[in-house]
Amino acid sequence: MELKRVVVTGMGSINPLGHNIAEFWESLKNGVSGAGPITRFNCEKFKTRFACEVKDYDPSKYFDRKTISKFDLFTQFALISTEEGFKDSGLTEDQIDMERAGVIWGCGIGGINVMTDEVLEFGRGDGTPKFSPFFIPKMISDIAAGQISMKYGFRGPNYATVSACASSTHAIIDAFNWIRLGKADVMITGGSESPIGIAAFAGFNSMKALSTRNDDPQHASRPFDKTRDGFVIGEGAGCLVLEEYEHAKARGAHIYCEVGGGGASADAHHITAPHPEGKGAAQVMKMAIDDAGIKPDDIDYINVHGTSTGLGDKAEALAIKQVFGEHAYNLSISSTKSMTGHLLGGAGAIESIACVLAMINDTVPPTINFETPDPDIDPNLDITPNVAKKRSIRAALNNTFGFGGHNASVVFKKL
Repeated sequence: MELKRVVVTGMGSINPLGHNIAEFWESLKNGVSGAGPITRFNCEKFKTRFACEVKDYDPSKYFDRKTISKFDLFTQFALISTEEGFKDSGLTEDQIDMERAGVIWGCGIGGINVMTDEVLEFGRGDGTPKFSPFFIPKMISDIAAGQISMKYGFRGPNYATVSACASSTHAIIDAFNWIRLGKADVMITGGSESPIGIAAFAGFNSMKALSTRNDDPQHASRPFDKTRDGFVIGEGAGCLVLEEYEHAKARGAHIYCEVGGGGASADAHHITAPHPEGKGAAQVMKMAIDDAGIKPDDIDYINVHGTSTGLGDKAEALAIKQVFGEHAYNLSISSTKSMTGHLLGGAGAIESIACVLAMINDTVPPTINFETPDPDIDPNLDITPNVAKKRSIRAALNNTFGFGGHNASVVFKKL
């Protein structure tokens, strides 16, 4: 069968760098760090006491009091980013066959703070269960997708992808496939996460996964730097509205770019560590490029997973050299996690948006906080250190890799 073409016609985001796409891009290109002291909980006894929080967030600006009580933050963020993305797309109800419009949304751990709070409250009592009737609906990872579909009346495919830090990239790829197989016209996709709380921080600290640079949070996320000591947790959401090309063209839509292809692989190696030779990462990049029907030399920019961990950054750099050969030295590479922190299940969404923004503006956002080269990482790779770079970008690749060995990559290209 002939596959349909899929394009991006709308984008929205709320994240540590801004409450909308314009603010996000302004911070990205200027190398702004979203890190700062934690305000979400009392962290004075924790090893890590900072994060990349959404700044000045007031849910009452977006929802009424009754609604706020029913939604965890990850669902609030999902609905906020989707409202911007849907408005940006210019779609109207009369232009949509609701049975051919759907929502696929990624989230790594759902309402972990709702669960923590309910269980702690139970533990303080006399053993009588007094759980909120909204506990389960607020906690489950798929509820954001469900709430989005209910808000917009989309009756097509509706589900969540859960694959740790690769969750929202898998969501984008699935949404892309539904459209190109001719089974949907419009898909809302992306991902969200709200992990800033005692359980996530205690757990990641126990694994020694988080940076403990408490005296200098804004310089803590430092991908590829020799002195990196772990990632910085972030929160927020990113939404992309995907549409079948002819459907978008027929209504005169503004089209940002085309979704070229996607890939998915597994390291089959370790529960948290990447394959030391980057095998799964290399495989998934090759798959995405092949699926897009282009050559490795056609990729000009890679938004890398680049979490600022010792093993992860090194393995990804090795994988890039395996896939691109000599072209690896002509590529621009950057980790926007140096600014946003790591949004876990929401990372692939906001980093895909970063790829699209980089491409349409022909500007590579920087990898900030790079000061000391790591002798284990090829110094000739252009990681776009500290300052954004102007260059023509024909196609961009977004990488996301998750605990459990889950890998997902997606290609965006200019029309």
